Amino acid sequence: MVLLLVVDLNPDLAALRPLGAFFVLRTIGDTPGASHPALPTLAQVYENQASDVYRNSMTFRVRKVADALNAPELRIAASIAHQGLVARLWSVALGCAVLYGRIPDLAPDRLHWDPDASAPDDLWLDGMRPLPGDAGTIADVVLHGHLEPLTAALQAEYRLATGLLWGNAASALAGAARQLDRRTDLSAPARGLAAELLAHPLLAGTLDDSTLRRRSCCLYYRLPGGGVCGDCCFTRAPRSSPGGSSG
Repeated sequence: MVLLLVVDLNPDLAALRPLGAFFVLRTIGDTPGASHPALPTLAQVYENQASDVYRNSMTFRVRKVADALNAPELRIAASIAHQGLVARLWSVALGCAVLYGRIPDLAPDRLHWDPDASAPDDLWLDGMRPLPGDAGTIADVVLHGHLEPLTAALQAEYRLATGLLWGNAASALAGAARQLDRRTDLSAPARGLAAELLAHPLLAGTLDDSTLRRRSCCLYYRLPGGGVCGDCCFTRAPRSSPGGSSG
């Protein structure tokens, strides 16, 4: 179990900002004169509900990513869009846990998302309710609260393999921990929490235990000019077969 120093969560989560854009979480009302963004909650996104802004937010996001990257298949863009959103969720939760010893309640109905924003994904939190910063709570909030319904939605819509999506989730978690590892005061708790979370049944076995290389591929190599990621299961991009692409 990782022991964390517990301090109050300040309303604007200012301590996250020096960690980089993937860790920043804007809270509604944290900027003078800021108004509630007319954006869907992630609960609406996972349930495929229409919002006032976008008819289908996840489809909108996937198509935006596909257009930006010239993706030959929507499922490739869906995988990349998935990994981007997951990286933001892990980064916020892990960053808060190691800095504050607590995390804010990131329930899908409290977290607003802008599917038309550039990377990294733009998230807004509606209110600040502190929760414990232990691995079990983070798993409940991120893995069960967000990633299970997100995985189900993308698998149904784009026929992405479950192993690929959980590989994305594990890779994004390891990436967030590596970013925190750059600060000596955050390194040990970040590594400890990441190790506990990677042992969760939903993530266990998705990465090689010794190298943290993936056992699946996010399909990035299929993009025009794409290669393999640093933790890819492939050491070089597979060749496409004459009748289509591999992977």
